[in-house]
Amino acid sequence: MAVSLSAEQQENFEDIEKQFAVKVVQHMETYWKILQFKRGSELQLTKHDDEIYEHFKREFPEFDPKATIDEDEMKSKTGKERWRKFIAEYENKVDDYNFGTMLRSHPASEYGQEETIFAVRMQFYAIEILRNREGLNDWIYEQAQRK
Repeated sequence: MAVSLSAEQQENFEDIEKQFAVKVVQHMETYWKILQFKRGSELQLTKHDDEIYEHFKREFPEFDPKATIDEDEMKSKTGKERWRKFIAEYENKVDDYNFGTMLRSHPASEYGQEETIFAVRMQFYAIEILRNREGLNDWIYEQAQRK
């Protein structure tokens, strides 16, 4: 069944997209500022970090936190199914678990157009918790403290 939308309704979708973009940027900026003021290896992103970390290591044992994320693999049919299963575990545990966000494709990169991919919040948490636990984000704090 086709749904027809008026021009006024379409404009509302644009407003929602703009609001979403603002939220994504705020999340990105906030996380970066936190990493500048506290070593990633000392951070806790959620009250479920230990569980997320263990679950991620179990479900994605091949994931190398030092490597550039293979976005094509992550978003392939198989990748999407693996992630969907992982993410579903947090539906009633983590707020905004399935919200869209931005994720740095490599831990040695800052956020930038070429270094950032769109991800779901639980992908962000899983990967960033792993990076933090392995000290891969500590350089951000160290660099900020030198300035």
